[in-house]
Amino acid sequence: MTELPDKVRWQLWIVAFGFFMQSLDTTIVNTALPSMARSLGESPLHMHMVVVSYVLTVAVMLPASGWLADRVGVRNIFFTAIVLFTLGSLFCARANTLDELIMARVLQGVGGAMMVPVGRLTVMKIVPRAQYMAAMTFVTLPGQVGPLLGPALGGILVEYASWHWIFLINLPVGIVGAITTLWLMPNYKLQTRRFDIPGFVLLAVGMATLTLALDGHKGLGISPLMLSALVGIGVLALVGYLLHAKGNSGALFNLHLFRTSSFSLGLFGSFAGRIGSGMLPFMTPVFLQIGMGFSPFHAGLMMIPMVLGSMGMKRIVVQVVNRFGYRRALVGSTLGLALICLLFMATALMGWLYLLPLVLFCQGMINAMRFSSMNTLTLKDLPDELASSGNSLLSMIMQLSMSIGVTVAGLLLGMFGQSHLAADSGVAHHVFIYAYLCMAVIIALPAFIFARVPNDDSQNVVISRRNRSHS
Repeated sequence: MTELPDKVRWQLWIVAFGFFMQSLDTTIVNTALPSMARSLGESPLHMHMVVVSYVLTVAVMLPASGWLADRVGVRNIFFTAIVLFTLGSLFCARANTLDELIMARVLQGVGGAMMVPVGRLTVMKIVPRAQYMAAMTFVTLPGQVGPLLGPALGGILVEYASWHWIFLINLPVGIVGAITTLWLMPNYKLQTRRFDIPGFVLLAVGMATLTLALDGHKGLGISPLMLSALVGIGVLALVGYLLHAKGNSGALFNLHLFRTSSFSLGLFGSFAGRIGSGMLPFMTPVFLQIGMGFSPFHAGLMMIPMVLGSMGMKRIVVQVVNRFGYRRALVGSTLGLALICLLFMATALMGWLYLLPLVLFCQGMINAMRFSSMNTLTLKDLPDELASSGNSLLSMIMQLSMSIGVTVAGLLLGMFGQSHLAADSGVAHHVFIYAYLCMAVIIALPAFIFARVPNDDSQNVVISRRNRSHS
């Protein structure tokens, strides 16, 4: 057990506050999507764009966040992020159409892009690398209060007030967060090289066009010719970035990162793994409300066991990984998540509703172990000079894969539902059975990547919860 100074712990709590704001917002929005659809006169099948617009903006803006934090200072960027996020929340609450809501979510995404990754970067700067996994667990545990409150709070607000309040409650939280950041967080800076604008543009264009193309024909009504053009532009942009970065020491993401085998495996595994995991928070509330007829409040309450399971696992994840190693932990949790996903659907459709909280609790535990293991595996062996770049690339990949996951979930519902999802429960049940079967396969596939992770004998350090010595 290793202990940290009080000053460092306070800084970790501020970072956790950023995690709290983001996680609260995401989980509330997922629960409210069917109600938003009715209010705005839209099909529930189109509402995934409310989530995709946010996470895709975060992914596109992420490469700039690490550079800005180094150049302007961690405190200044963190403060700006909270202000933008809070303003975005205000505009979301005032939106009268789906397009207005999506634009406001983009502004929120710009703030979110700087909030959590800069927080993660702060942890890397103030905590020794051997304690990084334990410190990140410490930071994300208070942040789990957001998902714990979010679904139930979102359900109450939607049922007894209106969906607008799920954004309005961010305003007081944002004001407190901004003041606390200015008061307590030190303004860490680093010497920076010039920002790689051509690389940033190429990556942003590549990610945005490919994500839009994925959603294009069904969700956005784009013609096949336009769809082909988007795919072509996206592929050319990403190939262009690889050519731009090759042998370029000033590139946004140095290709030397991929010389570290654990980083390469962890990054590709995280990308594939989070596509499946990103589908679950979107699909579960929609299934419970449209497929099972739950009220928004009841659907929100059902998400709480999942968060409790996640919180419980985060307390012991370091010991579990130390005991079984990264390969066994990742392969086991990946296959386990696919099975528990099918078990959840089967339990609900067979009417065994009393078992759903237990199934969701187990799902939360398995997901938390998978996330923590993937993140740490990816960053743990990087040399110090590449740590900031590697962290930003991982954060970008995490958000991009979540965006793709929500888009794929929306496509599956659209493909099997043909816009008749609410027609009758029999049709809805068949739609969700097919969607969940496809989702389980997508979740299980990354096990092939994680099976290539070598055995690792190094031990992660556990941080004690009480600080008895003041250093």
